[in-house]
Amino acid sequence: MAFVPAPGYQPTYNPTLPYKRPIPGGLNVGMSVYVQGVAKENMKRPPSPLASLPSTLLMDSRAWCTPCECKVVVNGNPFYEYRHRLPLQMVNHLHVDGDLELQSINFLGGQSAPAPYPGHMASPPQPGPGYYPPQMNSLPVMAGPPTFNPPVPYVGTLHGGLIARRTIIVKGYILPTAKNFIINFKVGSSGDIALHINPRMGEGVVRNSFMNGSWGSEERKISYNPFGPGQFFDLSIRCGTDRFKVFANGQHLFDYSHRFQAFQRIDMLEIKGDITLSYVQI
Repeated sequence: MAFVPAPGYQPTYNPTLPYKRPIPGGLNVGMSVYVQGVAKENMKRPPSPLASLPSTLLMDSRAWCTPCECKVVVNGNPFYEYRHRLPLQMVNHLHVDGDLELQSINFLGGQSAPAPYPGHMASPPQPGPGYYPPQMNSLPVMAGPPTFNPPVPYVGTLHGGLIARRTIIVKGYILPTAKNFIINFKVGSSGDIALHINPRMGEGVVRNSFMNGSWGSEERKISYNPFGPGQFFDLSIRCGTDRFKVFANGQHLFDYSHRFQAFQRIDMLEIKGDITLSYVQI
């Protein structure tokens, strides 16, 4: 089953190094670039914000563009703000290389560009050596504002409820001592759980529904278990007219037929357990 990314979300999983690929539609204001990986034990030039950490370490880095600068965050901590030296329209490729193993690179479409500062007229770049004409951005704008590095437990509101073809994205890291974590799609007014996803380390992924005060029958069958202690995960949960389709790291994991038929009433997302969250898009 083919993986269909959510609008404005363009992931690449387990890319090889050196990574040299075009940025979909080119860099633009509000766009983010997300890099996840593991630095090798023998890396020769550790990134400076990580130099005091153990030799084998996880890298969860994000950079996003404002009208004036690129802001860089490493493992959830602000690291650097780099003022633009080139017009954004000229930036159309991403290059990643070094002593690390990449797990994923994600391009996240930005929100609409803010208006210029009062009294300041933004002037387009003028033709000259190295100038590239602006491209039409092919990466759609995100449906709503994403949440970066939210605390766990997490509770988010699904404004307007779930509708067919709506996709929820959850990115995070499973703690080395983890036993399990839980993702619930709930009806706030009744407490019903339309979809309960419970990855259990070394056991599998349990799915169920809690309706009218009782749990239904569990579903456990999967062809593989992508969840393990000390690993990143990237879940895309897509609501269809008759079922949920769940993808892990770009691979189809399972389908779950709707037991709560009025899925438009599902208005809460709850996440808890032995994980840290780096990104949630609802």
